[in-house]
Amino acid sequence: MTSRDLSYQDELIALFGTLVDVMFCVKIIDGSYLEVNDAFVRRTGRSRIGDVVGRSAADLFVPELAERYEEQDRHVFATGEPLRDELEVIRRPNGELGWYLTTKLPIVDDGRVAAIASVSRDLKTPSTESIALQSLQAVVAYVREHIGEAIRVGTIAEAAGCSTDQLERRMKTVFGLTPKQYVLRVQVERASELLTGTDRPLAEIAALTGFYDQSDMSRRFARLMNQTPSQVRAEAQAQEPS
Repeated sequence: MTSRDLSYQDELIALFGTLVDVMFCVKIIDGSYLEVNDAFVRRTGRSRIGDVVGRSAADLFVPELAERYEEQDRHVFATGEPLRDELEVIRRPNGELGWYLTTKLPIVDDGRVAAIASVSRDLKTPSTESIALQSLQAVVAYVREHIGEAIRVGTIAEAAGCSTDQLERRMKTVFGLTPKQYVLRVQVERASELLTGTDRPLAEIAALTGFYDQSDMSRRFARLMNQTPSQVRAEAQAQEPS
């Protein structure tokens, strides 16, 4: 199958090619990439589109990431159901967490899913000015100060002095996330700091960062990062100078 066989236009591919912080790709049923933009190429660590097209996730990403991407793809191919606004996180080479929001849509040809179009947006940390513009300083402060507690969206809205609907719109504008997703992001980031920077027990870290228990924290990490908290800690310790 070639790109001409699918129901999208060359102009659309060219448009996605201009996006800097949005990774775009089209994957066909055998698991290989048919189309990618430059942002996707940079994410793989390659230098040219030709280095990526025709390869699979297993060829381009570490096993943990490749397994997660392929599991998502199998679901879309099997069910024809889109995957929307899936929150994902990777650990960058410098140890920082990179957050992405991914949507995968089926491309149907002759009544079957022939390919998947995927976009992943890099959720970079917003500037202080943009947070202030939407009056979200109180939200940021409240979540950080109460991260060890069960945080309700209604309580966050009260801290922001707005309704839950208004909070939802403001959070999506500034962070690209729903309030619940933002709380989860802060939880995971704080837990990761404690995992890599302290020797506190996992159960204690889970309690300090607002997870229900250690098992809850492990499930969240596994879904977002395809790594357990223990693996995150072990990886960080392995990278420490001897």
